Amino acid sequence: MDLSPDLEETLAEVGDLAADASEPWWIIGSAAVALHGARVANVRDIDLMMSRADARHFLERVGVLSTPDTGHPKFRSEVFGTWRRPPLPVEIFAGFSLTDSEGWRPVLLQTRQAVSVAGRTLYVPSKDELRELLLSFGRPKDLERVGQLDSISGPGIAFEPTQPPDPHRSSS
Repeated sequence: MDLSPDLEETLAEVGDLAADASEPWWIIGSAAVALHGARVANVRDIDLMMSRADARHFLERVGVLSTPDTGHPKFRSEVFGTWRRPPLPVEIFAGFSLTDSEGWRPVLLQTRQAVSVAGRTLYVPSKDELRELLLSFGRPKDLERVGQLDSISGPGIAFEPTQPPDPHRSSS
């Protein structure tokens, strides 16, 4: 896995702070694509999806106020904040929903794979689930990420096995 120094440092800080989360959490977006082993030329931020309580706790620990929405017409989050102290901004969110032709629906991830970065454990959705998530976002940059994921064979890296989240628990 070839991560830039800024990405590696930021992921290590996220891993340290998210380690005490009480519910499953995930790195998604371009950083997750990079963690799967794809070459991503420009990871500009880290997207951290957590439970509502864990996201509020994380934001409180880093001194960032939570806002109820990202302001994007296609996405919304009940808890949202951007931590700007690490080398790359970290967007922390929970209660994440996406709108499509059927209206607003929650984004609920079913897979969770552990990957180690700088001695810290981080979690990403499986390659297939991440691919489907990016396709559902539908933006040009997300479709580019799908192509980056598709350029790697297999899972990209050796993941530690983890149990899927309990479908009866809220993942956002």
